[in-house]
Amino acid sequence: MPKVGMEPVRRKALVDAALRVIGDHGSLTVTMSDIARQAGVSPALAHHYFGSKEQLLIETIRSLLRQLRSDTVAALQAARTPRARLSAVIRVSFHADQFAPETIAAWLAFYAEAQRSEETRRFLVIYARRLRSNLLADLKALLPAGAAERIAEGAAAMIDGLYIRQSLKSAPIGIEASIALTEDYLNALLADASPSPQRGEGTTISNHPRDK
Repeated sequence: MPKVGMEPVRRKALVDAALRVIGDHGSLTVTMSDIARQAGVSPALAHHYFGSKEQLLIETIRSLLRQLRSDTVAALQAARTPRARLSAVIRVSFHADQFAPETIAAWLAFYAEAQRSEETRRFLVIYARRLRSNLLADLKALLPAGAAERIAEGAAAMIDGLYIRQSLKSAPIGIEASIALTEDYLNALLADASPSPQRGEGTTISNHPRDK
């Protein structure tokens, strides 16, 4: 029997191992034995904690989303203007943890799996909605609603697209380059769409719905 109190440790070790194994394989065609071996536990123990490989993979997606959400909340709390908050969202999207090769490979594998798995698709929709919402909320403080929605969609697509570019090993794009490209895109469209250069400057976040 597993030792009392070891379950959270073992579960995290298995989730971390799943992420590494998926990243190494570049797909979800891994076995529970592969993951258990990477975690240094028996397949029986892996099944004891998660029941099936599918449930372990779902928990791996949840883990990625939880970490991304935690990093985003902390970054947004530290930013003091709408424009700074937009930069915080961009930088978090390319945080070293999220931009690690195995993490990117895992995200791409989950996107492929979403074509077959409704539950996987649901989690990826949650991610997409959160990213768009975080961008849109502060763009609306700077621009009319229509322009804000258009730019939010474009910035979100650019962030996701740069993940795909990173998967092309022949032409990798690093963290700072990805941030710079996204910031350049945002700056150009903000300058083009802003009715006034001063609009939104100095805006505080105390009345933002997410901050309540």
